[in-house]
Amino acid sequence: MPEAMGNIQRIRRLQARALLWLLFSASFPAISTAQDSDLELSPVAVPSNSTILVHSDLVLIPVTVTDRVGTVVNGLQKEHFTLFEDKVTQVITHFGAEDAPASIGLLFDISDSMGPKIEKAREAVSALLKQAHAEDEFFLAPFSSVAELAVPMTNRRDVIQSRVDSLKVGGATALLDAVILAMGEMKKARHQRKAIVIISDGEDNASRRSLEEFKAAVREGDTLIYAIGIDTETLNTSVTMWQQQLTGSAFLREITKQTGGQLIEVSKLKQLPNAASRIGEWLRRQYVLGYTPNSVTRNGAYHRIEVKLSKPKGFPRLHAYWRLGYYAPAE
Repeated sequence: MPEAMGNIQRIRRLQARALLWLLFSASFPAISTAQDSDLELSPVAVPSNSTILVHSDLVLIPVTVTDRVGTVVNGLQKEHFTLFEDKVTQVITHFGAEDAPASIGLLFDISDSMGPKIEKAREAVSALLKQAHAEDEFFLAPFSSVAELAVPMTNRRDVIQSRVDSLKVGGATALLDAVILAMGEMKKARHQRKAIVIISDGEDNASRRSLEEFKAAVREGDTLIYAIGIDTETLNTSVTMWQQQLTGSAFLREITKQTGGQLIEVSKLKQLPNAASRIGEWLRRQYVLGYTPNSVTRNGAYHRIEVKLSKPKGFPRLHAYWRLGYYAPAE
């Protein structure tokens, strides 16, 4: 009898450890855009996204659902979602819509080209901070000719705002360097939900890091990237980021697509605070789908995710954003 009780206690300890490991190590996935027909959504194909390193058989996929103007849509239930892994339907065993805290990196462009826009850009930061969850944490990385970590990860919003207000404009623009720096700082995040918000006009003419380094940093991270593009002029370009001298909104759009994030294009400076508030809303209001893959293989392989929606009667046309895949754990 004592031996049996000892075995039960050991099993319970192992179960508790497994639960804690899941909570702290299952990375909160980034999201990627898709638009629906009346009944389903199909993802936009992009290169391999940032990773989810799952140390449990449970995979968590957050999904943001909006109407056509970008307002978050609440009220959907589990039966309105169908989830596929590698084109195979999965059983959704966990479902929730939570307002969870996030770790957020602010990349603030202070190059010469931002001179006339800097005051409204500061207001955008203020709007994002006001929209944030009470437990959110932030870091600030301004960039011009070089990128620097001005304020490490903190929950002191007043410190972030004060530092933003004191920044001086000048120099060229090293946007890629700033993103890579931010991905490194994000490794110190306390929260599962992670995001980088770029406030910039999209010009990059000074980065020292290569595109290959950028892609590696994004691929290895678990952070989604949002961007507010100010006064961008290349709205209909078909050029990809991997070609030379890509600037403006096309550059920012390609950066955000690498993680499944989104770009908000701002043509009038007065729109900046509202754009930041919208990003804050997207970060806070997500559905979370959880499932155990039908076929669990611990070989480190990449698995593609697809989400389809059944639009309930009376709901507007829906748009959804989710991560396109994850990396299985390797033994």
